[in-house]
Amino acid sequence: MGLAGIGIWQLLVVLAIIAMVFGTKRLKGIGGDLGGAIKGFKDSLQDNSDKAGSPTIHDSSSAEISESTATDKK
Repeated sequence: MGLAGIGIWQLLVVLAIIAMVFGTKRLKGIGGDLGGAIKGFKDSLQDNSDKAGSPTIHDSSSAEISESTATDKK
């Protein structure tokens, strides 16, 4: 018994039909594009986790400026 009741022979038949319909060159291109997209996604997740782990510098002067301009307008 395979995935969700699908056996190995059913998977092979489905893969053979897909290969006949799309052709092996197109499937190879789709596989390469999909692999590149997954790699880019993983790299972006890695970049985001690196940024989240680094300390950030908060500038308190901009908050003071916005508060002072708000009181001046009233």
